Amino acid sequence: MPVLAGERCTLRALTSADAPSIARHANDAAVVRNLFEGFPHPYTLAHAEAWCGPQHREPQYGHVFAIDVAGEAVGCLGVMPQPGFLACNAMVGYWIGQAHWGRGIAAEALELATRWAWDALPRLTRLYAPIFVRNAASQRVVEKAGYQREALLPRSMIRDGQVLDIVQYATYREDHA
Repeated sequence: MPVLAGERCTLRALTSADAPSIARHANDAAVVRNLFEGFPHPYTLAHAEAWCGPQHREPQYGHVFAIDVAGEAVGCLGVMPQPGFLACNAMVGYWIGQAHWGRGIAAEALELATRWAWDALPRLTRLYAPIFVRNAASQRVVEKAGYQREALLPRSMIRDGQVLDIVQYATYREDHA
């Protein structure tokens, strides 16, 4: 994984040494509330050790970066290319610890990852980010990073037994727009 440096954060490879920090930032009900099904809560050190070790390298997770602020992994960002005839698309997912919300870190991380994806993954023409409708802050993040609202997907997900609406944002490779 390359190191992508910005003013507020750096994207870098996630390592086993990041597990305690990832566990601390991810073990927050406010963080988990905005993530898709399967993100455990409480989020333990054992979860973080598995994720920071081999788990994040499994093919379904694509390319996973640690979002680093001042030498500490405060969240993760993934670019997940889609298979088959959807191979020109990649889903982007991210989270950061609540202590770092509202500082422009997630938007900068998304901008860095987007530029990287256009350079490193030449088959891509579209990056998209599905977000819960209730998560207005994450919608502002993707808009700040240059993504545009693409679709409202009503009743498109079930999380914790609740049917949720998703709003989908996307950005397109300029030479294919």
